Amino acid sequence: MSESGTILGTHHLTFCVGGAQEDYDFHVRLLGLNNVKKTVLFDGEIPVYHLYYGNGKGDASTLLTSFPYRQAGLMGTRGSNQLKQMNLSVPTAAMGFWADRFAAAGVETRRSELFGTERLLFRHPCGIEYSLVGVDDGDDREVWEGSGVCAEHGIRGVFGTTTSLHQAGPQHFFLTEGLGAEHLASDGADHQYRLGTDDGYGRIMELVEEPDVPQGTWQFGEGTIHHHALDVGTSEDQAAVKDRLVGLGFTDASEPKDRGYFVSVYCRSPGGALIELAHATRQGFLTDESADELGTKMCIPPHWEHRRAEISMLEPIETGAAV
Repeated sequence: MSESGTILGTHHLTFCVGGAQEDYDFHVRLLGLNNVKKTVLFDGEIPVYHLYYGNGKGDASTLLTSFPYRQAGLMGTRGSNQLKQMNLSVPTAAMGFWADRFAAAGVETRRSELFGTERLLFRHPCGIEYSLVGVDDGDDREVWEGSGVCAEHGIRGVFGTTTSLHQAGPQHFFLTEGLGAEHLASDGADHQYRLGTDDGYGRIMELVEEPDVPQGTWQFGEGTIHHHALDVGTSEDQAAVKDRLVGLGFTDASEPKDRGYFVSVYCRSPGGALIELAHATRQGFLTDESADELGTKMCIPPHWEHRRAEISMLEPIETGAAV
C-alpha cells in the first residue's frame, strides 16, 4: 500500500434497468456473460433484485451489476453531470462478430473511433448506452464462454466509463489529485484518463463535455448508470484513498458499508459520477454459494431474510438453471 492508498482499476459497474428477465437476456443471452449472482439490493425498503454478470468466477473488473427497477415503478432521467456510458473491452478482431450478432438480434449499432480505438456503440433495452472497445494490448482476463460466444470473441470485462458533464475542470482535479489518474489525451469535448496499476483492469475513465444537456438524476431509477466501483484491494487502501479524498475537501465520502461480497465506500465526484471504493470480503461470492453453484440460487442477505415472502413476489427470471 502506498501512503495515499492504491487503486488497482475497476471493481464493477452498477446501473438501474427495467425488467429483470429483459436484463438477464441482454447480458447473458446476447452479450454472453456469466450469471454470477442473484441477490437483493441492500439499500432501501423496497425489495429489488441485484443481479451480477461477469466471468466464471466473477472476478473484479469483469462485473456488471444491475438493479431492475421497473416492477418498483421508479424511473431515472439520463443527462449530464452523470455517468453516461459503460465501455467494455473486446479484441479489435471481434468487432465484426459483434456487429453481425447485434444485427441478427435486431439491436441497432454505430461504429466510431475515439482516442485511437475502434468502438461499437449500442444500447441496453432500457436505454443505457454501451460501447465495445477494441483492445489489442494483451487483455488476458479469463473469458466466460456461453450463449454462442467463444473466448476468441468474448467480452473481457470493463474498459471504463464515460461521464457527461458541463465542464471538465473540477472532474480533472478529482481524477488526478483525488484518484491519482493520469490525463492521457483530449480531443475537443472528449477527455481520457488512466488510473490504477498494471495489476488492475478497467483503468480508463473518459469525460465528455456536454454543457447544453440538462442535469440527469442521481437516485435509483430505471435507465441510468448508478456508480463506477474501483478496486482498492484491501481495507487499508480503502481507508487511505478515502482519507486522501476527504483531505481534498470531498468530505461526503461515506463510512465503509458491508455489501456481503465486498465492502464499499462511496463519494460523489464533482462531475456527478458516483465513485465507489470496493474491496472483496474474505470469501467474496463464495459466501453463500460454492464455485460450482454461482448464479444458480436466490441469495438473500441476512437482513432481508425475514421478508423472503415479499422477495418471492419479484418478477421470476427464467435462466434455465436451478434457482
